[in-house]
Amino acid sequence: SSGINAEWPLRPGMTVDKSLATNIFKLLKKYQPESSAEKKERLRNMAAAGKTESTKKPMVVKYGLNHVTGLIEKKKAQLVIIAHDVDPIELVVWLPALCRKMNIPYCIVKGKSRLGRVVHKKEKSTDCDSALIPLL
Repeated sequence: SSGINAEWPLRPGMTVDKSLATNIFKLLKKYQPESSAEKKERLRNMAAAGKTESTKKPMVVKYGLNHVTGLIEKKKAQLVIIAHDVDPIELVVWLPALCRKMNIPYCIVKGKSRLGRVVHKKEKSTDCDSALIPLL
């Protein structure tokens, strides 16, 4: 059955089902990083108000294979999301084993482009095909 902690090698039936994937992407949307236009607007508003950078960083989705790997190794991830259509697959084939070793839940979703849209990229070839939710 499909769900969290699917086993490799990845086969088409091993991704999360459509309803779970929809819920995962709704959750990711809540923690979506700001776009460059949103950041520019925020900085303009802060400059107009005479404020400096706020001290508390907002919780956002982290992405990029190296960044995600480092956060998994430090146990700072709550959920790792891996795209099923990574090419070459060797980029992420070891990621589930690392997640299991560190006791971090992971899931595999269909579509790296869908993951890329969450973080304002045209397509993530790796997140770099995984995204994660940081500790809250």
